[in-house]
Amino acid sequence: MTDPAPALPRRTYVPHTLDADAVRTWCGLALDALGRAREEIDAINVYPVADGDTGTNLYLTVESAARAVDAAFDGHAASAAASRPTLADVVRAMAHGALIGARGNSGTILAQLLRGMADVLAGDRPGEGDRGAGADEADGLRRALRRAVELAYLAVAHPVEGTVLTVAVAAAESAERATGDVGTVARAAYEGARAALQATPGQLDALARAGVVDAGGYGLVTVLGGLAETLSGEAPAAPAAPGRPRTAERAPATAPRPPGLPDAGDCAAEASPSDGPGYEVIYLLEADDTAVARLRERLEPLGDSLVVVGGDGLWNVHVHVDDAGAAVEAGIQAGRPYRIRITHFGATGHPDRLSADTAGRRPEEPRDQEPPGTPLAPRAVVAVVPGDGLAALCAGAGATVVTARPGEPPASGELAEAVRRAHAREVVLLPNDAGLRHPAAAAAAQARTEGVRVAVIPTRSAVQGIAALAVHEPARSFDEDVVAMTSAAGATRYAELAVAERQSWTMAGVCQAGDVLGLIDGDVAVIGAGLADTAETVLDRMLAAGGEMVTLVLGEDLPDDLAERLERHVRDVHFAVDTVVYRGGQPSVPLIIGIE
Repeated sequence: MTDPAPALPRRTYVPHTLDADAVRTWCGLALDALGRAREEIDAINVYPVADGDTGTNLYLTVESAARAVDAAFDGHAASAAASRPTLADVVRAMAHGALIGARGNSGTILAQLLRGMADVLAGDRPGEGDRGAGADEADGLRRALRRAVELAYLAVAHPVEGTVLTVAVAAAESAERATGDVGTVARAAYEGARAALQATPGQLDALARAGVVDAGGYGLVTVLGGLAETLSGEAPAAPAAPGRPRTAERAPATAPRPPGLPDAGDCAAEASPSDGPGYEVIYLLEADDTAVARLRERLEPLGDSLVVVGGDGLWNVHVHVDDAGAAVEAGIQAGRPYRIRITHFGATGHPDRLSADTAGRRPEEPRDQEPPGTPLAPRAVVAVVPGDGLAALCAGAGATVVTARPGEPPASGELAEAVRRAHAREVVLLPNDAGLRHPAAAAAAQARTEGVRVAVIPTRSAVQGIAALAVHEPARSFDEDVVAMTSAAGATRYAELAVAERQSWTMAGVCQAGDVLGLIDGDVAVIGAGLADTAETVLDRMLAAGGEMVTLVLGEDLPDDLAERLERHVRDVHFAVDTVVYRGGQPSVPLIIGIE
């Protein structure tokens, strides 16, 4: 842990204020909530294709939006004036991040919803300049949600009731009826969306037969829950359990449509998963509005689930087709497509291989991979580590390494790319950080769609990763290897030393700037004045519960004589306990301790 002070800025907020900090908080809360709900949402994904990835796609979309917002804050902080971004700066960044990171049908629609909100909140629409959310935040949020729905319906070739669109309409209408401050309006939008979600099985046969609510709608409710919590200061009631797919018959019902949008009878249902097209094609496209209008006309006869979102020369194109080449060719004729992803759904409706993947790069950018024809390794380990010394140590043990930079944890896309670089049929992923649990899970889900068997071991520290890697044995079966590595990691307690940057409340009392903090299993347990004394106190507390081996991982500025002192202390005070020392080179954490 590099900063024992209060959490990141997007976690600290004042309710009832719709400003740049609130948007950052919203993105963080929504990302955390989607991380927790991801597997549940994936499990109920039955429409338009039962490919079990809606939760993962929504997580990846919001992750991209959240990182763009963080980058907007970082860019202003690093400027000569050290300014703070405006609401307009941040909502535009959020919408752009969602657009370039949108995945799947629901993720693409969510990106368009966020773009619609940004149009109003940033004052980008004609006539909005004098009526931005700053003048009347509650009214600004109402208009933002309405604009979001308008743009989303324009983006979808054939809107269908009982989907994320229906839930978005309910949120906007509930917000319009609500009176009070912006927090009250946000909670009303959430409650309206939550109620609409429960009605989706009565509006779509595929959901009724499976006995589940719409997966995309459930994801949108989760995102709106983050907005409601941000602006009201209170976590809203969670959506009712969405259920699990089953076989059941239920008659569909008609849902009300938003004013000015097509009647329910005009909304053609997409093909069922069993007889739908075989490929999902997604790409970013640089093209003008006229070319995109022609592109829609070319893509619509090719398949279904056509969604084209974006504007200002940059678009995200999503379609399900049988002729993937024709869909890409249409994009080439319209402009410059890149980040092209083609997924084959397979006979069961689940993705069984990635036919093409240029995700995260433009066509002219090289991809670090094995030469063509190189056979896949049977099994590999991917490890996230915080320093060059640890990177060299893990790489020497055969792992593919992702080096985490201070304050910049790797995103799920970076972890997924590391899994690809491992070039193996089976991969064990060691996140080595509690904060990477959700990104690691999303990366694993993404890699599985590409045919890789992935297991994530929930390591929370580099020393747990070292312990797991030490018992890794590729000759064992995959399950046995994962169990052994998980057991080794779980048997390793960990601690870190950190220097307090400011006064703060901790589990061990109040610390002052410059105090040395000893964190055991993630919680501050010791507050001291010096590194050596604090480290000895931490070692004594941990070894009081027993232990056979101490691992010391030294930060880049920690002197060797301190390590020697700690080795002597363990040898003199704790009988029959061995000590091993590594020069980890991590820049922000002076010392990492492991006890096995």
